[in-house]
Amino acid sequence: MRIIHRIAIILLVAVIFYVGWVIYLNLPGADTPQPKAMVGPAKTIAAPAAPEQVVPAKGPLLIPVAGVTAAQLQDTFTDARGDGSRSHGALDIMAPRGTPVLAAAAGTVEKLFTSKLGGLTIYIRRPGGGWVDYYAHLDHYAPDLAEGQNVARGQTIGAVGFTGDASPEGPHLHYEIKAMAPGESWWQGKAVNPYAILSGK
Repeated sequence: MRIIHRIAIILLVAVIFYVGWVIYLNLPGADTPQPKAMVGPAKTIAAPAAPEQVVPAKGPLLIPVAGVTAAQLQDTFTDARGDGSRSHGALDIMAPRGTPVLAAAAGTVEKLFTSKLGGLTIYIRRPGGGWVDYYAHLDHYAPDLAEGQNVARGQTIGAVGFTGDASPEGPHLHYEIKAMAPGESWWQGKAVNPYAILSGK
């Protein structure tokens, strides 16, 4: 009986360790770190294969930084990050610190989250639940912004900053569009290129 008891304890410890490891790997930003803003000439790194393209739901999206036009956007979606083994998966929109960040689409604030990589972040799920817009590196949230709150397209939700893994020399909004499978949580989903949608190219 003692041998069975010891084996059961060992198996229980192994299962707890495994579950803890899986939870850690699924934390927001654990496998998709946010980039530092590039300052100066960029190094040429072979970009990895582009993420699978998904066509978002119909309906116009607003460029989520006040005063920025489509002509000013630069496609950073497949930029290499880290050692070149991963791609960016988002659009960096450069703007002075404090520039209003606007909701690209209407939806419900699903999560306000502070992470080491993304800094102050907002996850907004669009009506129907199939799409989440992710805003990162914010300087601050809009007053009274709260989880569960409905926001309108174009509503100010925060301000451009450089919180998290971003350079003070290059404040910007890290904007992601995530295609969500049924049951997926706010930190999950498949990245879609915002540049192709917002620039019309």
